[in-house]
Amino acid sequence: MKNYIKSASYVLSAVLLVCVMSFSFKKQNNSIVNGAWKFQSGPVEQVLILNDGYFMHTTFDKAKKQLIQTRGGAYKYAGSQLEATIEFSPNMKGEIGQTKKYSFSTNKDRLASDINGKKEIWTMLDNGKGPMVGTWRSSGRMQDGKVVLSPPRARKTFKLVTGSRFQWAAINAETKEFFGTGGGSYTYKDGKYTETLDFFTKDSTRVGASLTFDGKIEGDLWHHSGLSSQGAKMYEIWKMEPKQ
Repeated sequence: MKNYIKSASYVLSAVLLVCVMSFSFKKQNNSIVNGAWKFQSGPVEQVLILNDGYFMHTTFDKAKKQLIQTRGGAYKYAGSQLEATIEFSPNMKGEIGQTKKYSFSTNKDRLASDINGKKEIWTMLDNGKGPMVGTWRSSGRMQDGKVVLSPPRARKTFKLVTGSRFQWAAINAETKEFFGTGGGSYTYKDGKYTETLDFFTKDSTRVGASLTFDGKIEGDLWHHSGLSSQGAKMYEIWKMEPKQ
C-alpha cells in the first residue's frame, strides 16, 4: 500500500510538473519572436516588427519615398508556426478579420518564413529589448498640468516599438477603416526620443527626416512631448497595451 501511495505521488508530481512546464511554454511563446526583422530585394525593403502578441508588416521604397503595403494584427506563436489575425490591411481589405498561418523559425539572427507566400530568409534588426519596447495606444494628453486619459474606442492610434524600430497606425477596428501610418528607426537616450522616418502616409516628403521628442515612461504611461511634424506643440500620453 505504501509503495502504491509512493508511486501515485510520483505520478502526480510528474503530471503537475508537465502542466507547469506546458503553461510556462505557452505563456512565453509569443515573446520568442519579439523584435524587428528585415527582408530586402533591390531598393524595396520589408520590415516585420513583433511585440508580445502584436505585429506589423510593411513594404516600402525609401529612395522613392513610397509606402507599398502595410498590415498588422494579433498573433500567436507556437512551435514553428505564426498564426496571425489581420486587424488592418489597406491594400487588401478582404483579409481583415482573417486568421492566416505562416511557417516561422528563427536561428540566432535569421528568420525563415513564408509570410510573403514563399520561403525567405530575414535578417534580425533587433531582439525586441529596450526601455521603450511595447505596444502603445494613444490614450490622452496633458492639460493644465494634469494627465487626461480617454477610454478605449474602436477608432484608435497605436504604436508598436521594438528595440530599434517603430510604427504607428491609425485605424477603426469596427469599420475596417485605415487613416494612416508612419514608421522607421528610433533612438532613445537621456530622455530624448528621436524618430527617423522610412515611410509616412501623411506627407511622403518627410521620409528621411528625424524628429526629437522628450520621452519618459511612468508605469504603463509614455509621456511624449515636443513639436509635431507640422511644427505644432504637443504633449501626448500613450498607454501600454496588455501582453497577448
